[in-house]
Amino acid sequence: MKRILVTGGCGFIGRHVAQELTKNGYDVRLLDALVDQVHGGEAINLPTGAELIKGDVRDRDAVAEAVSDVDAVIHLAAEVGVGQSMYEIARYVGTNDLGTAVLLEALIKAPVERIVVASSMSIYGEGLYETADGKRIDDARRKTSDIKEGRWDLKSAAGEILSPVPTDEEKRPDLASIYALTKYMQERSVLIFGQAYGVDAVALRLFNVFGAGQALSNPYTGVLANFASRLANGKRPTIFEDGEQQRDFVHVRDVAAAFRLALEQRQAAGHAINIGSGHAYSIREVARLVGQAMGIPKRPPEILGKARSGDIRNCFADIAKARDLLGFEPMHCLENSLGEFATWVRNTVAIDRGAEMRRELEERGLVS
Repeated sequence: MKRILVTGGCGFIGRHVAQELTKNGYDVRLLDALVDQVHGGEAINLPTGAELIKGDVRDRDAVAEAVSDVDAVIHLAAEVGVGQSMYEIARYVGTNDLGTAVLLEALIKAPVERIVVASSMSIYGEGLYETADGKRIDDARRKTSDIKEGRWDLKSAAGEILSPVPTDEEKRPDLASIYALTKYMQERSVLIFGQAYGVDAVALRLFNVFGAGQALSNPYTGVLANFASRLANGKRPTIFEDGEQQRDFVHVRDVAAAFRLALEQRQAAGHAINIGSGHAYSIREVARLVGQAMGIPKRPPEILGKARSGDIRNCFADIAKARDLLGFEPMHCLENSLGEFATWVRNTVAIDRGAEMRRELEERGLVS
């Protein structure tokens, strides 16, 4: 495979994937709609030699042009964000579900060797849990009544607190948001298509991706970017619930390497694979680390004691399958990568829209 199409190739992850591919000798074509919420009119710096087609993934003509004469596709184009997906439903379903369908129909007429799609850890809903005696619980869910009363942790049917453990790919999906639903549709559509048409298909379930280049003015882009944007504007980061919820943060350069490996490793075909760091961090601890890296350690986060509809308590990755099938090994841990991230934030204009996000959610009754 020589020429690769990257849909959503001008986004945060897409730019790093394009750089990773060109660095390793691939010819790269990018398809991107350059939407304002993500790009905000910023100049787009393409890797040397990369070709850009500006177009929406739902536009059949643009997609047909993009897939012509390519050997493989990395499909990143998507609307991203749990909270916003709960009220801009048509936008998320349209871009993520219909856009994927348009792409796959185009690939019937212009076949490729392999397609790799960006799925999401959100498809798991809550991550994997264990009881005190080690019983695996893969269908844990919080009760609405517990959330409203500020009882954040999950309990067994017998009332014991469950312990979160690394989530592997055998954990059954539990779709807790419209965003999760659309990402699962993207994943399954690509894998079904691959099996039907004899195309090697791989889905990478990305955990929380961070690094320089995130859209700091987009409040739905990711928790690290939100924290950094608030701090850069002299405000305290805001945290839903109590801040003890746990997530897995994986560096965007590691994610880019994973996409390249998914193109190259034949044994990955037909699989959905976790891409994370393999470590769990509490959101409160992440806020502390970001403040420290930005030189503002005495601006503690505001703990809201409220939950957003669609949010889950704990989910962090078991990456044994990625190691086995891809040879994937994370190289950039959170603690050692925030200095570079903070330097980039200080040299970037960050418009804090966190309060706007909260207002939009609260007005629709999506915060309790």
